[in-house]
Amino acid sequence: MKLTTRGHYSVKAMLDLSLQPERGATSVRAIAQRQELPAPYLEKLLIELRRAGLVESIRGAQGGYRLARSPAQISLGQILEAVGETVEPLPRHSPEAEQAEDWVTFSLWHRLHQKLKDALYSISLEDLYYDARSWQAAQGEATSFVV
Repeated sequence: MKLTTRGHYSVKAMLDLSLQPERGATSVRAIAQRQELPAPYLEKLLIELRRAGLVESIRGAQGGYRLARSPAQISLGQILEAVGETVEPLPRHSPEAEQAEDWVTFSLWHRLHQKLKDALYSISLEDLYYDARSWQAAQGEATSFVV
């Protein structure tokens, strides 16, 4: 599976939001600058994440976006699904196969697909945060955080 730009930018934005003190709101511009993302594109992704119930938008001078739930309650699968990312088995493998080998191949890809989906939904935003922090510590990097 290769993460597209949509998926990658969405995960980066969600990780950035998870770093906000007391889950406070932050502006699209601030996220875009910290994560080096194009702000107009990021805004579209955040709207999709809001529609999925993963972020909330706050109006006003101190407004912006914030996580709608704790990072432990948001999975990588939910983030990717919210922006239209899918993990589908290869289209050439279908259950209409006429030979046993084709059925075995179909069954294998079906099982792998299900395992991958299960894994994506079992990894939380909190898990990703701690993975990134551990990597940074191992590299001797300061606590500044860019995904």
